Amino acid sequence: MTNGPLNRKLRMGLVGGGQGSFIGKVHSIAACLDNRAEVVAGAFSSNPERSKASAPDYDVSSDRAYGSYTEMFEKERALPEDQRIDFVSVTTPNHTHFEIAKAAVEAGFHVVCDKPMTFDLSEAEQLAQTVDNSPGVFALTHNYTGYPLVRQAREMILSGELGEIQAIRANYIQGWLRTRLEESDQKQASWRTDPSKSGAAGCFGDIATHAYNLGRYMTGLLPESISCHLRTFVEGRQLDDYGTSVIKYQNGGLGTVTASQISHGRENDVTIEIDGTKGALQWRQEEPNSMLVRCNGEPHKLYTRDPNAPFMNASGQAACRLPSGHPEAFFEAFANIYTAAFDAMIVHAGGETVEPVNTVYPNVHDGVEGMLFIQQAVASSQQDGAWLPFQCERARR
Repeated sequence: MTNGPLNRKLRMGLVGGGQGSFIGKVHSIAACLDNRAEVVAGAFSSNPERSKASAPDYDVSSDRAYGSYTEMFEKERALPEDQRIDFVSVTTPNHTHFEIAKAAVEAGFHVVCDKPMTFDLSEAEQLAQTVDNSPGVFALTHNYTGYPLVRQAREMILSGELGEIQAIRANYIQGWLRTRLEESDQKQASWRTDPSKSGAAGCFGDIATHAYNLGRYMTGLLPESISCHLRTFVEGRQLDDYGTSVIKYQNGGLGTVTASQISHGRENDVTIEIDGTKGALQWRQEEPNSMLVRCNGEPHKLYTRDPNAPFMNASGQAACRLPSGHPEAFFEAFANIYTAAFDAMIVHAGGETVEPVNTVYPNVHDGVEGMLFIQQAVASSQQDGAWLPFQCERARR
């Protein structure tokens, strides 16, 4: 598949994703799923030997497997324009996102960054300023926004089919940290429970940000204030492993976000329910190809992911790859973030200005809002659930 005026695949440089990584491989698969990009370079590890050892996993030549992201940016910029990378994917732990993403933007590359965007709000605001001063594309992989029925619901809500939105209930429930898995040197558990690498929040930074972002993306409601209670139920753990928050929205609506990593038997159970004056809907990530819509006095409607059905709107149809009945899930949703970012990169390549705020893909402004969500949730919890202001100047509308 070609990419508009470029008439070629986009060239991807991956930071992170070395042997033992989870999310780096997901990024590469998602980016390449539609044959619009290929991984041609990487700083897969800060250890040069480990980086080179990981290169065959991505079919990258050893001379473009770099020992650091700074080396990759410097040497890639020195290559002829028809060889160097077009964009950088940042797939490292939270505390390294800022320095890598900022350097990539300053080097003139488009960026796709994993979430949460930075270590804290100050870094997020600095990064956003850097992006503002750049003409390039910056996408954030809140990947659950890529599911076809999430896109379907968003268009339905924003067009008024559910009426005025009054309530959002978003949950992300896991159970993998019921015990102190981090004591076994399990890589994912170790850094996610370490405040020096994860940031001020554990569970709430890692997964509650997804649940909050999903509600914002689907409804467009702007937050006003937040009250939160976080808990660390596993003795000896340094960061929260459970929490719940209440959010007041500027239109008078209420939202709740609950996240857990200590609920027995739960895997990646993201659920969202949205109540409007004309109807309500419910969607669950572990069963992503169906969505329930209810209206008093009418039979409940079960929407299925069917790109050929007349009930599917343009946004939902555009996010589908397969006919109905063939399940699409995590990789395809992740790929939809990349696809939307690629479309923007093509617009940029054609000399046009890229829309910076109200994009189909989550962007740097969503990243700033996500970091403000974490900061205010933690601060509220430290004050026994006190109501704190939660208004982000960079919020998407």
